[in-house]
Amino acid sequence: MSSEQGNASYGHKEFKRSKSHFADRVTADGADGWPVEAGRYRLVVSRACPWAGRAMVARRLLGLEDALSLGVTDPVQDDRSWRFTLDPDDRDPVLGIRFLSEAYEARETGYPGGVSVPAIVDVPSGKLVTNDFQQITLDLATEWSALHREGAPDLYPEPLRDEIDTVMEGIYRDVNNGVYRAGFAPDQSTYESAYRDLFRRLELTSERLASRRYLVGDTITEADIRLFSTLVRFDAVYHGHFKCNRRKLSEDPVLSAYARDLFQTPGFGDTIDFDHIKRHYYQVHTGINPTAVVPLGPDLSGWLTPHHREELGGRPFGDGTPPGPVPAGEEVPATGQPGA
Repeated sequence: MSSEQGNASYGHKEFKRSKSHFADRVTADGADGWPVEAGRYRLVVSRACPWAGRAMVARRLLGLEDALSLGVTDPVQDDRSWRFTLDPDDRDPVLGIRFLSEAYEARETGYPGGVSVPAIVDVPSGKLVTNDFQQITLDLATEWSALHREGAPDLYPEPLRDEIDTVMEGIYRDVNNGVYRAGFAPDQSTYESAYRDLFRRLELTSERLASRRYLVGDTITEADIRLFSTLVRFDAVYHGHFKCNRRKLSEDPVLSAYARDLFQTPGFGDTIDFDHIKRHYYQVHTGINPTAVVPLGPDLSGWLTPHHREELGGRPFGDGTPPGPVPAGEEVPATGQPGA
């Protein structure tokens, strides 16, 4: 999620997801100059952002909390950048910066593009390494394996990668991006096209999940993480704010139960802050919500209700185990949890 344009400009031109400008990778062999190394890098996120949310879920499931530290920004960024106003003295305690843009500037002086999360920053130099939201989670699952916790699941199993990639491509185009294409549509025809693509893909996905617990195979994979990141925000913001209102997620028995199943799985719901999500979308996108009024609803307590998806079988973590408790200091405040 990027702060590339002024907040008031949202909704005045057709949405197009820009490619990541900084596409270096942190890899086991350090081919791009950034070798995997415990404690060297910091993952900067906003809990409001679905793309950053994916990285947080992967980090939790893989047990990388001690190896890759976490910086959380204020959900309401201004036109300068994502801000560290949740930290003492309004500075990230590890990087020492007030705005994420400072890490971008350290990497490329005069960088003119958007400042997006998730971002991996090299702590010793203070330079941005990558903002490639598509690749970050795949590399956490594969390149960082030497630092995974014991019992970490295989989120991108090699025998299933072609199927995972195919499923993710449609979900990325029509769902992950589709809600934005609808929400930021500058005209009726653009909106209607995105709306139809979104709900057609959701219907196909609902049919796929009616008889299987997870999207690919019988365990949680990267595909589930990517779909979850949009579904968990659907009723809270996309249904109303982005006019994706054919039906609520809670009105689709299959997708609702699937999303609740994941939410109640350690590593998923314990990264979600509904307060951050709602305040970001409704207060930042002043081009489509000029009053910046944040709605009190909807009732989100349903996220904690039984889902019965275990009746379909499946092994959430394969031959592995659930992640441990959320590290101290990374807990979601009560104000961001369902029922708050």
